[in-house]
Amino acid sequence: MNSGSQKMLAIVLGCCLVACTQTHETHPQKFKKAAPEVIAETDMQLAIEFLREGKMTESRDAIERALAENPASANVQMTAGLIYERLNDARKAERAYSTGYRLGKNDPNIQNNYAGYLCRSGKAPEGEKLFAQVAHSPLYQTPEVALVNAGVCVRSTGDMLDAEKYFNQALAIRPNMPEAMLQLGNIALDNGDAAQAQDIVKRYLAVNVPTAELLWLGVRAERKLGDSAAAAAYARRVQTEFPDSEQAQMMRSGVQR
Repeated sequence: MNSGSQKMLAIVLGCCLVACTQTHETHPQKFKKAAPEVIAETDMQLAIEFLREGKMTESRDAIERALAENPASANVQMTAGLIYERLNDARKAERAYSTGYRLGKNDPNIQNNYAGYLCRSGKAPEGEKLFAQVAHSPLYQTPEVALVNAGVCVRSTGDMLDAEKYFNQALAIRPNMPEAMLQLGNIALDNGDAAQAQDIVKRYLAVNVPTAELLWLGVRAERKLGDSAAAAAYARRVQTEFPDSEQAQMMRSGVQR
């Protein structure tokens, strides 16, 4: 490039810089900060992603930025409750969950999440009642999910009869619902009915994709029935298809339960 061309390039670049500067000064509205609600939503999603990755410090920092931007958001408060719960900060978790529920108490999705918190924090009767309310809400599109949640909640208190009732109600709405079938299979085995558990495992596998927990139920049911070959077959599937699962680790450790 000759000296004339170099000078021309320098002039063009200089003009571009001046033009950019003038545009920035003339149209400052193009650089406005996003609305607090938008920033809070972005930080909340970031907090959720960090939570999935197990980066708890980063997740906490992101959700606290979201809370600072938009404390009136029920979803931000409920997400904060979950993160604080994972951090074992019971006081902050309770405050965030309660605030989120108050802000979104007419939203069945918020109600469902709050009911889960109630069950996990030793308030199963209140959680069960709220799950039942969600299941009957015309605004909630998956009542079978709330029914299964109610069943899990009461099962944690040892109430197997009510738990079975909820799981069967869920199956009446969505036949072959995986979680409901698995829960009933585990209850059957806990009650000493290995044959029923075995039957549920077979019906589940005929219509649903297997999970490590379901195959582990098959292992235990077949062991109870004395069929070592069938138990070994299920065990191989756990190790082959889900080698990193908790169930595979238990088997490698010699756990029999």
